[in-house]
Amino acid sequence: MPTPLDAVVVGAGPNGLAAAVTLARAGRRVTVLEGASTIGGGTRTEELTVPGLKHDVCSAVHPFGVASPFLTSLPLAEHGLVWRYPEIDLAHPLDDGTAGVLFRSLDETCARLGADGPAWRRVFGPVAEDFAELADDVFGPLVRVPRHPVRLTRFGLRAALPAAVLARRFRTPRARALFAGSAAHVFRPLTRPATAGAGVMLTAAGHAYGWPVAEGGSSAITGALASLLAEWGGAVITGHPVRHRSDVPAARITLFDTSPATVAEVYGDELPARTRRAYRRHRYGAGAYKLDLAVRGGVPWTAEVARRAGTVHLGGTLEEIAHAEAEACAGRMPERPFVLVAQQSLADPTRAVGDLHPVWAYAHVPSGWTSSAEQAVLDQLERFAPGLRERVVASAVRTPADFERDNPNYVGGDIAGGVNDLRQLVRRPRWGDPYATGVPGVYLCSSATAPGAGVHGMCGFRAATRALAAAP
Repeated sequence: MPTPLDAVVVGAGPNGLAAAVTLARAGRRVTVLEGASTIGGGTRTEELTVPGLKHDVCSAVHPFGVASPFLTSLPLAEHGLVWRYPEIDLAHPLDDGTAGVLFRSLDETCARLGADGPAWRRVFGPVAEDFAELADDVFGPLVRVPRHPVRLTRFGLRAALPAAVLARRFRTPRARALFAGSAAHVFRPLTRPATAGAGVMLTAAGHAYGWPVAEGGSSAITGALASLLAEWGGAVITGHPVRHRSDVPAARITLFDTSPATVAEVYGDELPARTRRAYRRHRYGAGAYKLDLAVRGGVPWTAEVARRAGTVHLGGTLEEIAHAEAEACAGRMPERPFVLVAQQSLADPTRAVGDLHPVWAYAHVPSGWTSSAEQAVLDQLERFAPGLRERVVASAVRTPADFERDNPNYVGGDIAGGVNDLRQLVRRPRWGDPYATGVPGVYLCSSATAPGAGVHGMCGFRAATRALAAAP
């Protein structure tokens, strides 16, 4: 019988590579198996519209990447990862031509928000100030003994609220919409408990670290992780899908950067019955419908500040966004969906080709949505940037089915790894240890585990740390 490998990781997305790097740093010989022909999962960059123009396939802007306790502990700059920052981190335009604006500077943001400046400072200032200490607790399972209980409690009092309730702290449409757009990243109706958490974390991360992009595209993040892994003796094998138990080489430690359903399919009755049921019942949320554009001269936003913002949220007022999110989560296509836009070339000029700029935009749509949402996305863009259509040279569409076909973890087009309601935030993906599967030496490390979605590598790091603690 062949000698088992030290460790095998299934999936070369950011969490799989984070797990592999963690194991390699501990001296384990690691092999990563990736089913696709390229690594990266949701952090890939491709020429989707015109030759030379680099579009991010899924993830694009990375406040949690630059704030990640794990990623910042690694010498990734030595392996080609360079963060680039826009002049303005986030803009949220309204129909009257004004916009809510998020700068890294808390003082500048508060000054721009006028009457709501003091309230903005009270809500987000303490979280931004404590972010480095909070990150170790927040980027992990919710049910455990925190290292910083006082800070975590202060954060939790805000995060546990429905986003629509926390938004009442602000009086102006600009401030309320600016917060609502960040909160909508949770893919849930904003009237539900704990939906404020994503908005608070993203806003505070913006003030503490900014909302940067990776130079050359998001693939630079996983490229740097893979390069570091190779330096530490690990190997990545692409074109090796894992669908059956026989596809997994014998190893002392095995980690899956996949959906829980994949683990249930591969291990079947080897899993404890309770775990198997939990994995098969893991619930998924609304999907993403993405439109990549090659735009000549950039986007002609009515709000001038949006022309300098790396990220732009489209959806109008808090009330409009809340309605759109409720519709998408209920399985109905919103007439005016919430749309996230990234203008990476404003921070990273290498992403442009002459006066052609990549524009990344996706809308929240019902899970598994099969009809076209292209016009709905374009209409939202035109609503706040009249004349955009005349500047579009080429475009590429990615439907929920395309997302899932390209990355089986994105079930129904859910790029968040599972619905983020209160129940599944606590039991992600099951009660108890979120990483252990119940099969000796086998662990789950994808965004279906705590702390959830985002290119931060913390799911992989925590799963690998748990595996090392239990390994002989």
